[in-house]
Amino acid sequence: MRILITNDDGIYSPGIVALAEVASKFGDVRIVAPDVEQSSAGHSITAQRPLTYKRTPIQGFEAFRVNGTPADCVVIGVHNWDKVDVVVSGINFGTNLGNSLWHSGTVAAARLLGVKNPPTAIFCFNDEMAMGVIETARRHKLRIPDDLSVVGFDDIRYASHVDPPLTTIAQPMRQIGEGTVRLLLEILVGNKVPESVTLPHTLVIRSSTAANRRPR
Repeated sequence: MRILITNDDGIYSPGIVALAEVASKFGDVRIVAPDVEQSSAGHSITAQRPLTYKRTPIQGFEAFRVNGTPADCVVIGVHNWDKVDVVVSGINFGTNLGNSLWHSGTVAAARLLGVKNPPTAIFCFNDEMAMGVIETARRHKLRIPDDLSVVGFDDIRYASHVDPPLTTIAQPMRQIGEGTVRLLLEILVGNKVPESVTLPHTLVIRSSTAANRRPR
C-alpha cells in the first residue's frame, strides 16, 4: 500500500512525523507538505505563480516540501508517485474549529473579565485561545498567574515559550497517529469502527497557574 501524507502545519511539524512513523507499519510512506504553515488555506490552490518542491528527508522518510498549499501538495504527490492508495492529512494540533483561533480567546476573555466578579482561572479550548486570554488579561492589568490562572489544551510547540510558560494538557500524538491509521485501514476493508476513541492525556504544569490568592 502506498500512503501519501500531508498537512497544513508545515513539513517540520512533529505531528506529521508521528503519523508517518505509524503509517510506515502498513505500507510505503511518502511525505509531501507545505514548506511553511498553511492553516486556514482550505481547498485553495496556487494559480498565479510557479510551484516548486524540494526533497527534504525527515527522520528516514522520503519527504518533499512545497511552496504551496496542502491541496497543491496532494496534487504534486499523486502526480509524481504512481498508484497512491491512501492520502492522510495530519496530525494537527487542536480540532481545527473556527472558534479555536487566537482572537477567539481574546474576545472570550474580554467578556469573562468584564463582569462584576471575574473568574480567577480560565481553562481554554486549546493553547492558542489561552494565549489570547493572556493577552487580554494584561490589557486588564491582571498578572498571570497571581490574579488569573490560565490553562490551555494541546501543548503546542509554542506553549513552553510564551510568557509565562503555559500550563496545558498534552495530547498523545503517537497514539493519535497510530489510531488514525488503524481506523482508516479498518474503514477501507469495510470493518466497523467505534464512533469515538478516548486516549489518556497528561497535565503539564508550568507558570501560568497558581493557587487562588483572591481574598474571599
